[in-house]
Amino acid sequence: MSLAKRLVDPLLIFVSLIISVSVGSTEFDGLHLLLGVFAFLVAAQVFDSFEFFELPHPRGSGIATHGRNLLIAWCVVLAILAAIGMFSGIIRAFDSRVLLVWSLLTPVLLFIGHSLVRAYLDVLRSRGSIRRSIIVGANDLGLKLAGRIYQQRSLMTRVEGFFDDRNDARTDAKLKNVIFGGLADVPAYVARHDIDLVYITLPMLNHPRVIDLVNSLRDTTASIYFVPDVFMFDLVQARLDNVNGIPVISVFETPLTGINAIHKRAFDVVASGLILLAIAPVLIVIATLVKLTSNGPVIFKQRRYGMDGDEILVYKFRSMSVCEDGQKVTQATQNDARVTRLGAILRRTSLDELPQLINVLQGSMSIVGPRPHAVAHNEHYRKLIHGYMWRHKVKPGITGWAQINGFRGETDTIDKMEGRVIYDITYLKNWSLWLDCTIILKTIKLVLKDSQAY
Repeated sequence: MSLAKRLVDPLLIFVSLIISVSVGSTEFDGLHLLLGVFAFLVAAQVFDSFEFFELPHPRGSGIATHGRNLLIAWCVVLAILAAIGMFSGIIRAFDSRVLLVWSLLTPVLLFIGHSLVRAYLDVLRSRGSIRRSIIVGANDLGLKLAGRIYQQRSLMTRVEGFFDDRNDARTDAKLKNVIFGGLADVPAYVARHDIDLVYITLPMLNHPRVIDLVNSLRDTTASIYFVPDVFMFDLVQARLDNVNGIPVISVFETPLTGINAIHKRAFDVVASGLILLAIAPVLIVIATLVKLTSNGPVIFKQRRYGMDGDEILVYKFRSMSVCEDGQKVTQATQNDARVTRLGAILRRTSLDELPQLINVLQGSMSIVGPRPHAVAHNEHYRKLIHGYMWRHKVKPGITGWAQINGFRGETDTIDKMEGRVIYDITYLKNWSLWLDCTIILKTIKLVLKDSQAY
């Protein structure tokens, strides 16, 4: 079912292209086949990042959320294909009417297809065509696993119950009524009830018992999975991988790997390029005013930490009478005497940050991400705040999740910096293009009315 689920969207997109070519009274030739194959491969990666076949939102907004995510995914696919087509020049070989029909028809077919698949899954579940599983280990990890299985209905799996030798006051009250026995009772229950899956969530400290349990299940056809308790760590983008055949689990990783990195970079290049073209006259006016109103360079360059802690040069319109970039950098404060009259306006409106769009185009920054701090500040706070350097697993941004949640401007206390770091790490855990778009829109709203900037 998992493979079929991943193929639904790419196949529908390919079918939509065939229909669009037919509607345009055009012959489906090699170029269209090439486009269809590219679309299939790109869509297989993009749409796999979304859960289109799971339980609806509890507040009843499932259809709206589903439609929004579907359009986002399809727009990302179109943007990638358009970029490839423009850079290669092949896009001119296609009939624009066919491409337009395909662009509009595809989300309609996808929505219908998703609705049919979800209905089909519901029918299968109602008929009992579902895999039966048990969890060995009545602990927090087992409870969490059962919840995830319930939420991901496309797994077509139901948890029958739990088994654990420990069934006393230490056991979670939610599990006492669904513990069917101890480890010794597992083999008989699996054989008698035709259990398909056995999930073992016992800690590794119990490995002799785990080994005995696995050996006792050899006479059954149940699939056996060991679930390591990685939740003892503060997980950031945890995922399963392998090193030349040896399974490994990441507990802390950047969200921008594989196709995600391509999506993020494509978004940054297109957005920053278009914005720079649109505001070029504004940049020229600001640069001229900075030069005329105070002594010093127009652009202030400061060393900051970028992705993976590598040093980068961040550009800003100079708003102060000094250009600090040494072992000690003093943060700007309200009514700071170093801020020029024009600089105060630039900082209050965030116009001083506009040159960082060049950083984005160069690839050292992103439009959305944790704000970069001066090297001196990084070296100071990394010794005081646990996990501070985790925020450098993505490129720094012009704006970020922390900034739209009240952590904008001076961080003159440890508590304020800790709050910013917490929001930055939350961004890493939950990154998506839709979250980036949300942050950008909220940033624009914040800049227009925020009185905290200085």
